[in-house]
Amino acid sequence: MVLKYHNLKRKKEVVEAKIHINKTEIKVLDKDFYQLKTGEEFVNPAHFYSNDIDLFGKGSFFQYLNRTATIDGQTVLANTLTENKITAILEKQNALKELSEKVIWRQHFSALASLVVVKNTSKSIVNWISNYILVLPKYLIKIQIGFSLISLALIGFLSFGFISFSYLIIWFFVGLFITSKYGKKTLQIYTEIDKISDTFRQYHKLLDEIENEEFTSEILKEKKGIIKSEEKKASSIVQEFSKILNTFDQRNNDVIAILGNGLFLFEIYNACAVEKWIFKYQHSVKDWFEVVAFFDAQNSLANFNFNHPKFVFPEISKKKEIIKSAKLGHPLLKADKRIDNNFSIEDEQFLIITGANMAGKSTFLRTVSLSIVMANCGLTVCAESFQYSPVKLITSMRTSDSLTDDASYFYSELKRLKFIVDEIKEEKYFIILDEILKGTNSKDKAIGSKKFVEKLTKSKSTGIIATHDVSLCELEEEFSGIKNYYFDAEIIKDELYFDYTLKNGVCKNMNASFLLKKMEIV
Repeated sequence: MVLKYHNLKRKKEVVEAKIHINKTEIKVLDKDFYQLKTGEEFVNPAHFYSNDIDLFGKGSFFQYLNRTATIDGQTVLANTLTENKITAILEKQNALKELSEKVIWRQHFSALASLVVVKNTSKSIVNWISNYILVLPKYLIKIQIGFSLISLALIGFLSFGFISFSYLIIWFFVGLFITSKYGKKTLQIYTEIDKISDTFRQYHKLLDEIENEEFTSEILKEKKGIIKSEEKKASSIVQEFSKILNTFDQRNNDVIAILGNGLFLFEIYNACAVEKWIFKYQHSVKDWFEVVAFFDAQNSLANFNFNHPKFVFPEISKKKEIIKSAKLGHPLLKADKRIDNNFSIEDEQFLIITGANMAGKSTFLRTVSLSIVMANCGLTVCAESFQYSPVKLITSMRTSDSLTDDASYFYSELKRLKFIVDEIKEEKYFIILDEILKGTNSKDKAIGSKKFVEKLTKSKSTGIIATHDVSLCELEEEFSGIKNYYFDAEIIKDELYFDYTLKNGVCKNMNASFLLKKMEIV
């Protein structure tokens, strides 16, 4: 009855988890996702691009994308978005295509993962197991076996009347004495494993789900192969450990503890079993936890692709264009309100984009940036078509001063630009800059900005520079690799109108004076 109850309770919990998953997806499809985890712990102002393009935090792409159910999976997902790798993109796409179609499997895996109770992080568990040093001598298990056989023999002799009960009583107290001699060490082992027992009870089910699913894409097959490297299935090995931990937990039952220790050295047997398992498999535990975290993270990416059937997988090419796209848009904007743009840029070309305030420059920069990040992760992008020659991304769009580091805004920006210059010496990057040298006066800014752009054009990189300084647009006449584009603003019937459409040329209409007057500031 108790077993039946626990099985039904477990099934009920899984079903409730799946209902919650699908309710969440319905909300997110309507862009209602602000109740999800923000990933603010991954915010890093010094990263190549993540802080500039709102990758983490409230209203971020991570918050919109993330469906991981484990702490490790969440970390792997964040690392996937920030690793800036451009290798094996087609293989990543194939893995996500396959997982996208496995809706039932993905949701069942996520439901099981959401029920995992973790007292300690898997990193601390892995470190403890990997660096575990045996507490009990190896010969102790032989003593336990011999002691148990003698106990059984004494019980048998007592049953047939060959010996008196007093012999068994004396042997019983000998057992308690041996147990108490190693009591401190067995208690130490029990205290440590009590922190990880719940994790192992849950993780064997997740490993079992991976082992029993068939995959065809190379990346998924490779990951599945990692947990099948032992002579037995990883799920069976972890389940075996879970049973050992459950048995050891019976030490808290007074009847079992007293009789078991007195006649069969119960605690010593279980402690030795724990140490034997750890010694045998401590080299594999890290891999098993990493595989579970990988699939947890991949499920989030695959779920995103499944939810956006109109988005397209980037067509990877080695053509002159780094990006050639049609109707490129930002995935966090609602489709009925989003203005998409056709956009293309050639290798080692720089676009200078001018435009009025609120005309759409910054949103466009983040759209292009995010599309590159998504493409490098193997995700679909928000476009009708997207040809892409893989490139790493680096940005400077959001710089702040630091009171703790005693750094001015201008100095912080200079450090960021120095960081970019140093990075592009070694590798090709797609560089996105929003208003260079904001922290200095107009004349100095114009001179410095021109010199910096000239330096960039001599590198092997490609990029976009947004600015209010139209004097930078003069560089188009000096360098064949520089092209001017703009976002326009018009005043129609005494109202400011934006079409958010990227156009060739230089912006002529600025709106600061109009807005000051319109808002009765001046």
